[in-house]
This record gives sequence, C-alpha cells and structure tokens, in this order.
Amino acid sequence: MRTHTNPLTTIRNLGILAHVDAGKTTVTERILYTTGTTYKRGEVHDGTTVTDFDPQERDRGITIFAAAVSCSWDGHRINLIDTPGHVDFADEVERSLRVLDGAVAVFDAVAGVEPQSESVWRQADRHGVPRLAFVNKMDRAGADLDTAVASIRERLHPVPLVVQLPIGTEDGFTGVVDLLRLRALVWADGADTAEEGPVPDALREEAARRRRLLEEAVAERHPAALEEFCDRETLTAATLATALRDLTRDGDGVVVLCGSAYRNRGVEPLLDAVVSYLPSPLDVPPVRGTHDGAERERPADPAAPMAALAFKVNATSTGRLTYLRVYSGTIEKGDTVWDAGTRRTERIGRILRVRADRHDPLERAVAGDIVAVVGLKSARAGSTLCAPAAPLVLEPAGVAEPVVHVSVEARRSTDTDRLASALARLTEEDPSLAVRTDPETGQTVLSGMGELHLEVAVERVRSEHGIEVTVGRPGVAYRETVGEGVSGFVYRHVKQDGGAGQFAHIVFDVDPWEGNAEEGGFVFGSAVVGGRVPQEFVRAVEAGCRDALAEGPLGGHPVTGLRVTLTDGQTHVKDSSDTAFRTAGRLGLRDALRASVMVLLEPVVEVTVTVPEDAVGGVLGDLAARRGRVTGSDTRGGAAVVTATVPLAELFGYATRLRSRTRGRGTFTARPTGYAPTPATATAATPAR
Repeated sequence: MRTHTNPLTTIRNLGILAHVDAGKTTVTERILYTTGTTYKRGEVHDGTTVTDFDPQERDRGITIFAAAVSCSWDGHRINLIDTPGHVDFADEVERSLRVLDGAVAVFDAVAGVEPQSESVWRQADRHGVPRLAFVNKMDRAGADLDTAVASIRERLHPVPLVVQLPIGTEDGFTGVVDLLRLRALVWADGADTAEEGPVPDALREEAARRRRLLEEAVAERHPAALEEFCDRETLTAATLATALRDLTRDGDGVVVLCGSAYRNRGVEPLLDAVVSYLPSPLDVPPVRGTHDGAERERPADPAAPMAALAFKVNATSTGRLTYLRVYSGTIEKGDTVWDAGTRRTERIGRILRVRADRHDPLERAVAGDIVAVVGLKSARAGSTLCAPAAPLVLEPAGVAEPVVHVSVEARRSTDTDRLASALARLTEEDPSLAVRTDPETGQTVLSGMGELHLEVAVERVRSEHGIEVTVGRPGVAYRETVGEGVSGFVYRHVKQDGGAGQFAHIVFDVDPWEGNAEEGGFVFGSAVVGGRVPQEFVRAVEAGCRDALAEGPLGGHPVTGLRVTLTDGQTHVKDSSDTAFRTAGRLGLRDALRASVMVLLEPVVEVTVTVPEDAVGGVLGDLAARRGRVTGSDTRGGAAVVTATVPLAELFGYATRLRSRTRGRGTFTARPTGYAPTPATATAATPAR
C-alpha cells in the first residue's frame, strides 16, 4: 500500500459522465463491487442498483438524480457521483461538475460519441474538469476501440492517449494489454479479478507498435518526456505514468481505457487510472470566492477558515439533507456556520458519509470531502456555507432556463395548499424547475427542461405526496426579439399629483443584437454628451429597460436580442429622480418595442434518430412534417442515424410516433441548441403614439 504525507492526496472526487445507455450506472455499480463497498453486483435491468435507488429510476431504467457514493481503493477514498445521461437532467450534471475535481467519461464502443456525451463533455470543459475516457461495452457486436477513439478525437477534439489494447473482439473480448507495463490482464468467465500474464504472441507486435505511438504522442506534449525520449528513444513506464498524470490534470490529453462493465472486465485498471491520473483536492487551484467585492482564495487545508458549497438538496417530510463539497477548513457536528446567501447562521445537526440512499455518521468533514449534512433549514443548491468569522461567497453553478411548461392543478380543492407545498419542495431540490401562476388564467404553471423532466416531477407529486393532479398539455417557452428597431425614439414621462412631481425625457435607439447568453441577450449603452442626463439617471434608465424585457408586445413573452442606446434627454431641476427615469425607461422601451418589427422565437433542438435502414424514409417524412431540417445521416452498427434540427414544440409525443413507425425499434435523443424564428412572425406593430 502507498504512503502519503498529506491525507488530502488520498482523496479523489469524480463524476461518471455519459450519454444515456452508455453504461454509467453499471460502471458505478462495478466500481462499488470491485472496491468491496457492495457484495452483490447491482443490475439496471433488475432494478437492483445502489445509485439508481429512486422508484422512478428503477421503473424507467435511467439515472434521473445525481447520486453520491463513497468507496476505497488502494488506500484512496473515492467520492463518486453518478450523473444523469438524459438531456432533460443536464442541470443536475452541471451542479455536480461544479464541485468535482475529475471525471470518467463513458462511451459506447459501438456508438462512440453520442449527442449527450458531447454535451456533458462541453460542460466539463467549461468547469475545467480533467477527464479519463472509458470505452465501455467492448463485448457488443460491432464494438471497435479505434472507431470509438476516432469519434472522440473528431467530435470532442481532445488528444486521446490510448493506454490499452483489447484482447479479443465482440463476444470474444476477454481482457486488455496494459501498454505501460506491456502486460496482459485477462478476466476468466465469472472471475472478479484479472489474471496478469505476458502479452499474447499474436498481439506482441501490435502492442509494441501502439506503445511506440503512445510514447511519441506523450513526448510531443510533455517536456520531461521529450527530453528522455530524445536521449533514449523510448520512455520508461514510470516516466510515461508521470507524463500521463500531468497531461490529464492540465487538460492537454485524455487517457483512454476500455472494458465491459457488465462483465466486470476493465474496472480494476480504471480504478488504478483514477488514482494515478486524476487530481486530488491538493492538485486543483485553491477555490476562489468574493467578500465585500474583493476576490479571495481558500486553500484545501483543514486548518484554514471553513468554506463549503451546497450542490444538492433532498427535502423530505422528515427533514432536509444538504450535500456539500468542503473546499477548505473543517466542519464538526454541532458547528454553527454562516449561509452567505441568506445572511443567517445555521447549525450542523449531523454529518453523513453518503452511499446513495444509505448514510454513515461522521464526527467531522475536512477540506476535500463530499458529505451530506442534516439540520440546515434555508440552504439551497448553490449556497455557500462558511465560518462566521471569515465570510465568503463561492460562485454557484449556473441554472438553465426552463423551456417546457405544463399547467398543474389538484383534482380535489382541499389539496390545493398541499400541492403548492409539494411544488415548492420540488423547486427547492431542483433549481431548474420553476413554478408560477398565470396572471390571465390563474393556473399554476410548472416549467422544466423537457417532457421527461416534467413527467418525473409530476409523478413525484403523486407518489411522494399522495396528491392527484390534473396536468395540461405541454407548451414551450417562447421568446421575442427585435427584427428591425427604431432610431431617435422619444419618450417623455411627466407626472404631477401635488408636491414633488416626476419628470424624465429620454431619446434612444433600439437595434437587433446578437450577443452571448451570459449577457442575457440585452446590452445597454449611452451616447449622451454634455451631461444632459446625469450618470445616475442613465443607470436608472437601464434598470427600467431591463424591467420592460419581461413582457414583449407579441404575446407577453420575455424579450431578448436587442441593444438600447440612450442618445439624448432632459432633466428638471426639482422633479427629475431615479424613479422618474426608471419609469421612463420601462414605459419608453415598451412603446418602442410596439413600434419595432418584432419576431417570435421558439426553442429548437438537435434530434438524433437511430432507426433500422428500412424505416428511414418514413422517419424523414415525419421529421419534415414536424418542420425538421435534416443536417446529417450516417450508418452505424447496421442502423441508420439521422440528425435534424426540429422545433421543440413539434416533438411532443414524438417518442410514441417513432415507436409505431419503426415497430418499436427506433430511438431518439434531443439536446437544446437555442432559439430560432417561428414561421411568418416578423410583424411590424403599429407605432406608439
């Protein structure tokens, strides 16, 4: 067993990421089994997995909620989060990635990179999370490691560093050649551990060739390895391992392994790679936060002031379980902590080491730990908890905007209050769900990331709270934008009710603007000269304009994609105020939008449909009828794969339609790609008077 000077070097916080059905949960189950955390192999199809413990997950056979588990391997503690693979639950992945130090991306050996594996890879890129790649299902018909690696290189653009060579193909897959040590690892049928031996004669030449390619690829990117390679024309296993660790942690390369999690082949080398190549909490930069407008750092040190980020909340009828990543300091049972968001103190009742739905009590948690705590009343996902004497605010994970909504109401009027309470609890657990009351109909509207997301939420209301609900037809979240703006628009706000009045006179331009989502689809500027509008009133005009973006003139949808430039204005010595100019900005922009050419935008998604080749014609016709635009087609593993861009509103009920057209053999996945104009919506409104 290895020895370490700092216990934090023995911690690995990692997530399992992949497209739905690539085998994430099976990989997690085999890791738990191999590390001795469980004594029976859990199976997704039998509903016996540890991490998919929710009844809906077991019924549907997919991961819906990120589940944290803890296990040990080679003297290291591995805190592992099994994340959802379905696009509707991408926000759950985002919150998990925010607190992880590394990840294992799982790919199907037949399908290679699939749409959602591409999406989660990009999410990990944004968070700067180092990754390993595990090509799973090597025992399937059509499995090919080289093809899968080529798709990783072409679609995800990392430098894949393949460290294994499969022994056998498809059903005959029995093990791997470790290219670092040039040794064979073979798993006999039913065996839980690999037998180590020499490289088979038939693979010796190929293994030497691939080892050489690996050495060259590493030497190109690692200075120390390059120096040794130039001196000796080869690399030792130790130098290669060190270089692979550095390249992985810097994001300059991705180590690729392979196996069959279902048959328990390749899991031990994967765990060894996690320990060897992925970073510990000490290997990542100190966490950064803010206090009083100044940026501060907190090191991963148990003796430093405590700082932790809540990334998940389970609100049950018996209490709240809050999942934390402790970045610095130490939390002990009974401690008082400061919630920087709500600006109130909370008391830690209990600290728990998590294993999905089971927990082991702890006396304390230190920097680098991922644990759950009981006793917090107001902390939400994204809340920062810190030492009261050393306040700090950590940046939370971003929350995606909901794109689909349904109306929900209790069948019995006596359940109305209980329904409101149940929905509030759901949104507390899942920030990507939103609840509002429609001002026109008075209905309660539940919004989320997709049909399945809302189905799961409504089913939880029924099963966990015992409330029978009526659900309306799904709708989509439209947006409005400016197709053609107005220049020199004048708005004058004058109000006199006795006493101090309100006066604000503004002149501004409205133009279309294509900006990034981070800026909210709106930019404001001022070209006022000579101080005709003081700076504090300019800020008030901007605030008023932002108020006006909540409802557009076409249908009351949020407005995006515009630039407002204040060009002139007038003030009154007594009656001008922040309030007057904010009101002028709000009402003036509303009138200007009515005078502009407005365009209605609808959410669109990229759909990847996999069907038998004899059903392609019908599927293409159906996509065309749904206003779909085909962007690509391919043949993979004997099936046709069609990619198309389709308005989200046209996809409701598509799963049933596809199954009927393909006799149950067709599948599809969808991922959001943004917004696009709806047909024939560019309409010039009557200019405001």
